[in-house]
Amino acid sequence: MSKPTIYVTDTLIPDILQATHNVFLGAVIADAQQGISLPAVHSCGEIILRNAHISTDGFANLRFSALANVSAHSPFFPASYHEGNSPAFALAMECADVAVLAFRNAKSIAEGQCCLLENLETAGRTLTAIARRLSRRFRVHFCGIDFSLAPFPDDWCSIGAAFEQMGISQVGLSGSLAVAAILADTLERGRWLKTGFNGLFLPVLEDSILAERSAQQVLTLKDLLLYSAVCGAGLDTVPLPSDVTSGQLAAVLLDVAALAVRLNKPLTARLMPIPGKHRGELTDFDFAYFANGGIMDVPANPLYGLLTQNETWSLRPRLRATEKKK
Repeated sequence: MSKPTIYVTDTLIPDILQATHNVFLGAVIADAQQGISLPAVHSCGEIILRNAHISTDGFANLRFSALANVSAHSPFFPASYHEGNSPAFALAMECADVAVLAFRNAKSIAEGQCCLLENLETAGRTLTAIARRLSRRFRVHFCGIDFSLAPFPDDWCSIGAAFEQMGISQVGLSGSLAVAAILADTLERGRWLKTGFNGLFLPVLEDSILAERSAQQVLTLKDLLLYSAVCGAGLDTVPLPSDVTSGQLAAVLLDVAALAVRLNKPLTARLMPIPGKHRGELTDFDFAYFANGGIMDVPANPLYGLLTQNETWSLRPRLRATEKKK
C-alpha cells in the first residue's frame, strides 16, 4: 500500500470498509515534513463516526487508524504502508509476553531490563539472519524488525500485567508513567535493525488487564495519551460512547497529532465508538483477539475558532538542551 492520504471531502474509506472484511486503511493527519493538517483531523473524526455505524458493534474501526508522523514500512496494521518503487518487507513481532517473563522474577529494574533486552536481541539476530537470506533470494529489501510490546487478550501476554508486576497496583494509577518510560528506554537500547514503532502498545481491547482497568475506570483516555508522550504508540482500540461527536473525536486526534510532531515520534489513533453503549458500560464483542472493556469517557468539546480553519501548519520538534546550545 502506498502512503495514505486524506481529503476533506473523502467518503471512500467507510465505503471500502463496508464492502470488505480484511482491508485495513490509514489516513495521515500529520507528519514531520508537512505539519498538522486541520482538514485531515476533522475529516478523520467524521470518518471514524461513519465507520462506527457500518455494523451494530462498531467493529469496522478496528481496520482504520489516523496516522501522525508514522514512517513508511512500519509492519503493524493499520499503520503499515509502502513508499518507493521496489518491494520491501518488515517483521512485526508481538512480544508483550517477553516483558511479562523478563520482570516476573527480576530482583531489580536493571535485571528485568537486561533480561528483556537479551531475549529480544537473541531473537532479533535469528530473525535478521533468516530475513536477509530471504531478501537476497527473492531480491526484496528487508527494512527491519518492529519489536513492539504488543499484547494478546490473556494475562500471560498482557502488557498491563507487566506494568503491575513491576510494582503498580493498577495500571492507570500514578507510577504507571514511570513504568512506561522504563519499558520504552529498554526498547531504545535494543541492537537490531529497527523499523516502525519499537515501542509500547497499549491497545485497550486487545489486552486483558488494560480492558479490566478500563472497566474499573482506573485507566482513562488521558492516561493513554500521557503514556504516549514517553513511549506509547498512541491510542489503540479505545472503546468510546455511542454519543461521541465527530468534533470531540477531532479534538482528541489533534492532541495526538501535536504530540507526535512536537516529540518527533510516530503515533496512531484507532478509536472505536460503540453503537448503543454509554460511558462505564462494558463492550460485548465475541472476538478471539479482544477482551471486553469499559466504555471510556471523552474529555473533549468540539474545536472552534482558529482550530476549525482549512489550514495546515508546521510544528517544530522540541530541541534537546544540547542542541539548543549549538
